Amino acid sequence: MSRPSPSFPGTRMRRTRKFDWSRRMVAENTLTPNDLIWPVFVHEGKDHAVDIPSMPGVQRLSTDLLAKAAKEAYALGIPCIALFPAVDPSLKTEDGREAANPDNIICKAIKTLKDAVPDMGVLCDVALDPFTTHGQDGLIENGYVVNDRTIDALIAQTLNQVSAGCDIVAPSDMMDGRIGAIRGALEQDGYAETSIMAYSAKYASGFYGPFRDAVGSTGNLGTGDKRTYQMNPANSDEAIREVALDISEGADMVMVKPGMPYLDICRRVKDEFGVPTFAYQVSGEYAMIAGAADNGWLDREKVVMEALLSFKRAGCDGVLSYFSVEAAKYMQG
Repeated sequence: MSRPSPSFPGTRMRRTRKFDWSRRMVAENTLTPNDLIWPVFVHEGKDHAVDIPSMPGVQRLSTDLLAKAAKEAYALGIPCIALFPAVDPSLKTEDGREAANPDNIICKAIKTLKDAVPDMGVLCDVALDPFTTHGQDGLIENGYVVNDRTIDALIAQTLNQVSAGCDIVAPSDMMDGRIGAIRGALEQDGYAETSIMAYSAKYASGFYGPFRDAVGSTGNLGTGDKRTYQMNPANSDEAIREVALDISEGADMVMVKPGMPYLDICRRVKDEFGVPTFAYQVSGEYAMIAGAADNGWLDREKVVMEALLSFKRAGCDGVLSYFSVEAAKYMQG
């Protein structure tokens, strides 16, 4: 609601902007390391890091290097790491069965992380695309990603990750009804305390390209797309329906993805439901900022922090960002 104020000179908006202390004192939103979740790519091997060319400064890490990185992140105050696997191509199948293997790379990474930093949260993606030969998030019949059979595979993947020590499962597949099915399976198998962060409004976006390079699914997906299950970027009301369904099915937290191009969705979700709301500052967003900064076109620190603060202003309780460790260091001064 707009509130009248005295006209100039009774009102001088610049009064509270004059000093650093006064600007900090009246700041409406604050960003801290507690607001950050750090997505990390993991692969097999030892003492092995691989640069991701489309995401300058980001690497895939072997599990021993993950342990070292997690300790640094935890020391900086970052509460949670999100794990994403780069799966050996020889282990990919049409049905993505490796996702349910208790000795797969993601389960190894969970156990390593929990051994290294027991008090750090571990979030795991629930979707089949890193494990399938076709790069889709579900099972395919007659060229179409089928819903209900995919949910069965997602339940198996979820229980596999949780038994390895995962704290938060984050279904990113966008199948109808998967949150309720996963919640039911968790309750039935004795994992009632496991949280679900639903990728509730995940759009069929062009900003995911570098991520697919990072997990090695670009070549598998080829010229295919995910528009039959991910959301149309033209739609906003549909996002509210998706979020409402996921909350009703047992989601503890919801996510909007991508982030900055969809801040209007973040604001609507928070205003409508008031639940813990997150956004994913995706790989394409990272690549644009990092690339421009590397070319000297932008001040990296200023733009990174401004971009992250925009999520808080839009109502988000937190953000998944590849800048998390860097941003936490900036906050330390």
